[in-house]
Amino acid sequence: MRELPKVTGLRFNAPVDVKVKICGITNAADAEAAVELGADALGLMFYPGSPRYIPLERAQELARLMPPHVLRTGVFADPNPADVFAAIHLCQLNLLQFHGAETPEFCLQFGLMTMKAFRIRDADSLLSLSAYHTDAFLLDSHVAGQPGGTGEIFNWDLALPAKKFGKPIFLAGGLTPQNVAEAARKVEPFGVDVSSGVEQSPGKKDAKKMQDFIAAVRGA
Repeated sequence: MRELPKVTGLRFNAPVDVKVKICGITNAADAEAAVELGADALGLMFYPGSPRYIPLERAQELARLMPPHVLRTGVFADPNPADVFAAIHLCQLNLLQFHGAETPEFCLQFGLMTMKAFRIRDADSLLSLSAYHTDAFLLDSHVAGQPGGTGEIFNWDLALPAKKFGKPIFLAGGLTPQNVAEAARKVEPFGVDVSSGVEQSPGKKDAKKMQDFIAAVRGA
């Protein structure tokens, strides 16, 4: 596996504590709070259908606030490749996260670390994982018509067989400060991904919830 570019001390193939990714950052106050509280990665939403979507110019401003040790993640769903390349260049992204129907070939064309998201409904939802050679997998809840950020939990037992594919697993879907420790102990993922579980409203984070979430993960 390739090392994460521009990020010191973090590799997908290294034995590390569970990483915390705060997704759907839309404003400077939330970005600065998440960094101060110890988030390992922040997600910038480039999917126009999301309530957490931000235009590229705004994303560039927020990316400048993220120190080198924080993983700058661009989140996309069925994007135009030109838009992905533009986001990589302007926001100095370290990781691309794809939530749509992107093909395995599509995900690998950008020369950057990639993570493919899968919406888990049942055991059959795991069948397509083997076709993807991205650097990591993100397992999210299946909710019709929504590619992510649903706030719904899926059966964590289904995340365990996903490990057989040999990729780092990020667990998402309905995680909150109240349940993330249990999820981390049960699944032992490489990382956890949260958006709505630490929000006051869509796109506006709650600093106390972020603090409690990160503390729960570290404590687990």
